[in-house]
Amino acid sequence: MLKQIIAVTAMNFKSLKGRFWPSLVIVIGMACVTGVMLSMMSFTVGIVSAYVGAGDPGNAIVFSLSAQNEQQSNLPRSGFATISDAPGVAKDGAGKPLADPEVLINIPMRRKLNGLDGTMLLRAMGPQGIALRPDFKLVEGRMFRPGSRELIVGRSAQGQFTGTSVGDKVTLPDGQWPIVGVFTTKGNFLEGEFFSDLDTAMTANKKTTYNGIQVRLTAPSAYETFRRAVTTNPALPASVERQSAYYTRQIAQQAAIFDGIAYVIGAVMAIGAMFGALNTMYAAVGARTREIATLRAIGFGSSAVIISVISEALLLAVTGALIGAAIAWAMFDGNQKAVGANVFYMTVSPGLVITGIVWALVVGLIGGLLPSIRAARLPVATAIRAT
Repeated sequence: MLKQIIAVTAMNFKSLKGRFWPSLVIVIGMACVTGVMLSMMSFTVGIVSAYVGAGDPGNAIVFSLSAQNEQQSNLPRSGFATISDAPGVAKDGAGKPLADPEVLINIPMRRKLNGLDGTMLLRAMGPQGIALRPDFKLVEGRMFRPGSRELIVGRSAQGQFTGTSVGDKVTLPDGQWPIVGVFTTKGNFLEGEFFSDLDTAMTANKKTTYNGIQVRLTAPSAYETFRRAVTTNPALPASVERQSAYYTRQIAQQAAIFDGIAYVIGAVMAIGAMFGALNTMYAAVGARTREIATLRAIGFGSSAVIISVISEALLLAVTGALIGAAIAWAMFDGNQKAVGANVFYMTVSPGLVITGIVWALVVGLIGGLLPSIRAARLPVATAIRAT
C-alpha cells in the first residue's frame, strides 16, 4: 500500500507541469488568503508584544479600588508612603523603596502620516520611575530635570507624530514644554509616550491625585505578601495587580477584536480559495481519468488514488501559504503603527506563519477530498472508455 501511494503521488507531482496554469489558481488563492490574514494578525501580535514586553512579573501596580486601569484611577497622595513601606517592596542601594507614583496625561498631537489629530500619553514619574524600568535607555539629548518643565520622548513616537524632535516644544496647560531627550524601551508601548517630572506635571495640569503607583518587589514570589498588605489596609482603598498580568489584561480585549476581524476575513477568502481548489482538482481528475482508470485496472487501490489527489492539493495550498507568508513578512514585519495613544511594530512571527500553513492545509484538504473520492469511485470500465 505504501509503495502504491508513493508511486501514484510521484506521478501526480511529475504531471504538474502539464497542469501549470490550473494549479497556479490554488497557489495564488492560498497566497492571497494567507498574505491578507497574516498581515492583519501581525497587527495583533505587534500590539500584544508591545504590552507584554513592558510587563515584569517582579513589578506590581497599585490603583484605586473601583478603577479598571491606571487612567481611571485616583489614588490619594497620602497613601504613597504606606504603600512604599509595605512588606515585599524592594529597596535600592541607598535603602530607598523602589516605588514610584505616576500621573498619566493625554496630549493632543498631530500624526505624521495623514496630518490628522492624534493623542500621545505623558507619563509623569517621580525619582524612582526610571529605576523601575531597566529597559529604559536615553539615546539622544539629555534627561529631564526634576522641577523643570521638560519632556523626553520615546523613539517610536517620533515615527508617528510631528513636533517630537529634540528642541521642539509641546503645549501643555501652563505653556510650552521643550523636548530635551529621546529614549528607547526595547520597542514596548512605553516608547510611544512622553516622560516628565511628576510634581511639575501635576502642578501644570492641576492634578491632586496619582493615577497609579509602580512597585518593584523583592522577588516575584513576594507579590501575594505585598498584595495582602495593601488590600487589607482599611486606610488604602486600592487594588493591586502584577504588572505583567495588568498589561496583558489591558490589551486582551483589543487583541481579540483584531484577531476576530482577521479570522472572519480570512475565512471568507478561504472559502473562495477552497472552491478554486475544488474546481482545479476536479479538472485535474477529469484530465487524468484514463490514467487513474489504468492504475486501478493494474491493481492500484482506491486509497492510493485518494491520497495522491489530496497530497497534490495540500502541496499546492502549502506552497501558496508560504508565498503569502513571505509577502506578508516582507511588506509588514517591522512596520510601525499607531492606534490611539499606542505605538507599536507589526510582527509576522513564526507562530503566525505556522497558523497560515495550518489554515492552508485545512483548505487544501477540503478542496482535494471530494475530487479524490470521485476519482477513486469512478468505474474502471467507464473511465477507460472516457475520451
